[in-house]
This record gives sequence, C-alpha cells and structure tokens, in this order.
Amino acid sequence: MKLKDKVALITGGSRGIGFATAKRFLEEGAKVIVAASRQETADKAVARLKESIPGASVEGICPDLSSLESVREAVKGIHDTYGRIDILVNNAGVSDSVPFTEYTEDLFDKVMNLNVKGVFNASRAVVDYMVEQGEGVILSTSSMVSISGQAAGVAYPTSKFAVNGMTISLARELGPRGIRVNAVAPGITETDMMKAVPKEVIDPLIAQIPLRRLGQPEDIANAFVFLASEEASYITGVILSVDGMSRA
Repeated sequence: MKLKDKVALITGGSRGIGFATAKRFLEEGAKVIVAASRQETADKAVARLKESIPGASVEGICPDLSSLESVREAVKGIHDTYGRIDILVNNAGVSDSVPFTEYTEDLFDKVMNLNVKGVFNASRAVVDYMVEQGEGVILSTSSMVSISGQAAGVAYPTSKFAVNGMTISLARELGPRGIRVNAVAPGITETDMMKAVPKEVIDPLIAQIPLRRLGQPEDIANAFVFLASEEASYITGVILSVDGMSRA
C-alpha cells in the first residue's frame, strides 16, 4: 500500500494511461479523483474502477483544463471533501500528425492549450494547498518525442518539450517547499489509439525496440506509482523514460 490514504487527482484519467494509473493508485491505497473532458466519461471510468476494485474511494469530475478558474474550483472541491491533496498527475493531452505545411493556428492552439496550459493550470491550482501542507507530488505525462522529436504534428513534441521544461523548473522552485515534480516519458504504448494502427506499421516499430514489445499502460502507471511514493522521496526534476529503449 505505497499510497495509502493519499489523495490523488489524475487528469485524462478515463482511459489509456490515465485509467491504468488510477487503477494502480487505488490498488496502492490512494483516494482517486478522475478528471475527464465530460462528466459522463468520468462517471463511466469510475464505474469500471469500482467494479474492478470494490470499495475503492474514487470519484469523477470534468473541469475545463484550459481555464484556471474552472480547475481551481474543482480542486477546491477536492480539498473541501478530503482536507488535502497529495498527488497531481497531469495526464490529459492530445496528439496529432498533421504535416507542418498543412498546420493551422487553431490546431496549434488546441494542442498547446491542453498539453501545456492544462498542465500549468492544474499544477497552479494544487500548489497552494501543497505548500500549506508542506509536501506534495506533481507528475506529468511527457513523451519519447520530447527527446527525439517527430516527423509531423509539430505541436505535440513542442508541447512535451514544454512539459519537460516546466517539470524541471518547478522542481527547482518548489523543492524547498517540500514538493517533488517529475514526469514520465512513455514510448510507444498500446492504448486504444495504437490498437487501431495496422500490423504492418506496428511490427517495424517493435523491431526497433530492444525489448521487442510495445509498452502497456500498466508499465507507465507503475512508473507513476513509484514516483508518487516515498520510494522516490529523493527524486525530483526527472523526466523518466519508460520506452523499452537503451541510450547507452
């Protein structure tokens, strides 16, 4: 029970990596609040989690992550209910693969508003409570493309480079206040979106991974559990690659 009685907010927690992280946190004894883009989606995720883990302390919310006011209101509600907030996982995000010559300002803004501004807003909303507590953990989902870039969809790697920068900078600023800030950079992970990719596209990608398999959402969730727990109490400002790759 590495996270026993910890109160955790997970954005983008209704599916994929976020859902797997919510499940693992609950298994480790945390009280989890799942944030999704719609209340209906959040409620369905909560129902699935409660079915999987009877007696789990989990609820769903749907703040507008692009609005600091909306996120602050949601976080205040969490604090009013539980009396504290120990862990934030900034997982909500959107990707794309549009060629740069076809990119629009609206698309760039859409990606950056969720992937960067959403991380800022959620982190800003929880930090005052964490400072008051004298402790807290802020975690974010980055990506392997924050290290390597990608051949199309320029806003996505740009946003993840920004997440890395925010992570490292906040770790330096908030460390003296007892708050650890880290990120996980997943590699190619078998989410619902990836399952729709044809086998002839996936197989060459797997062949380039030394471990010769795609990542599973649980692989990423386990990294978040570690970074959220006391086992990582002397780790901050780290972008942890979980991608099956070797960089020796």
